[in-house]
Amino acid sequence: MNIPRRTHGDTELDITSFMSLMIILVPVLLLNMVFSHISVLKLNLPGLSDGSAASAEENRQLEMVLRQSYIDINYPAGMRVKRIPHVQGEPDFAMVSTVLQEVKRQLQEKSIDKKDLVILSERGTPYKTLVRAMDTARSYRAVVAASVVDAELFPQISLGDAPQEQTLQTAAGQ
Repeated sequence: MNIPRRTHGDTELDITSFMSLMIILVPVLLLNMVFSHISVLKLNLPGLSDGSAASAEENRQLEMVLRQSYIDINYPAGMRVKRIPHVQGEPDFAMVSTVLQEVKRQLQEKSIDKKDLVILSERGTPYKTLVRAMDTARSYRAVVAASVVDAELFPQISLGDAPQEQTLQTAAGQ
């Protein structure tokens, strides 16, 4: 009973299907990398201090308070510059930009170079509204030498919780 046994010699790997996959996959992945961008918004967190120097600094703070039906621009903190009601249930960011540009102009006339702003929002403020508020506060479109550029307003943005409306009304009444 001699059964002929085959001796296994060197076998070749067939990698043509793998190579075909790589030829298709690599350009597709490279093309997708060009279209995926990550946007990073730089935010400042409030610092810890003893309170003596902070109270003088907080008083000169520029605030944008986002409410359900309006936006308040305060400077110094707690002193309302302008209340901007929502238009058809949506925040009027065009008017907010105009008011912030005027505040920036008035501060520059007094030789105050202010670059920071605090955005205070109520609970339940939509994320889209918060991002639009940050974009509006950071810069605005201006025409310089027949071209449209982004002019700087207040690029250093801090976030916080808006105070209760009852607290503001009693403070304003006193």
